[in-house]
Amino acid sequence: MALITCDFFSESLGLSTSMTVILPQQTAAQIGMQGKAGTGKFPVLYLLHGLSDDHTIWLRRTSIERYVAPLGLAVVMPAVHRSFYNDMAHGMKFWTFVSEELPMLTRSFFPISEKREDNFVAGLSMGGFGAFKLAFNKPENFAAAASLSGCMDVKSVYERWNDVRECDIIFGGFDKIEGTQNDLFDVSKKLAKSKGPKPKLFMACGTEDFLYKQNLQMKKHLEGLKLDLKYAERPGDHEWGFWDAEIQNVLNWLPLKKA
Repeated sequence: MALITCDFFSESLGLSTSMTVILPQQTAAQIGMQGKAGTGKFPVLYLLHGLSDDHTIWLRRTSIERYVAPLGLAVVMPAVHRSFYNDMAHGMKFWTFVSEELPMLTRSFFPISEKREDNFVAGLSMGGFGAFKLAFNKPENFAAAASLSGCMDVKSVYERWNDVRECDIIFGGFDKIEGTQNDLFDVSKKLAKSKGPKPKLFMACGTEDFLYKQNLQMKKHLEGLKLDLKYAERPGDHEWGFWDAEIQNVLNWLPLKKA
């Protein structure tokens, strides 16, 4: 594998930012790991971080590079700060960045496939929200999306924290979430009713996680909509031991062509 820290300028953010990228490499002489790479452009997983993290966190807390080595899969990990992958009410346009500019730039920098069947998204916590937000709002761009301990109801989380200030900065207030692209329950209904493509979905959450009830509600909601969902739960909290194990399950579940 090739591991790249890519520093670049974002027009939508109006500043320089960074992403961590893993690219497939065909290898035979590495000790303890064999890399694979198919012919042509690489399939890609956009792997999203949580609220308190950044573009380096998946590499620091898991063995994601080792897990993807035999798959011929590129991994793109952007930095979005505490934005909830939103065009912030009082801040920068992180939704525009991650949904439009990031794929365009990634394909211009690296041999990444533009085909829907080769594009996937996953994330944890805030990143789980981001993964489903992308899948529900941009289903034409992603074949599959996975949420690990995802924040499925962002309004209730900020109400629980009583964090009026940050909610206002990101969304413009508690009353600016329902019925928008940030309302995953609402936008998934629109996806189910649409005649367009619908991504495969994966959810996992620990039964001791503070977001467990939200995830159960979303599971029942998506099953009721007859969307293609795989759901997993087991004992676990909101922590990296759980996510390190579950990202391996996500990789096994992805509809990847053979490298």
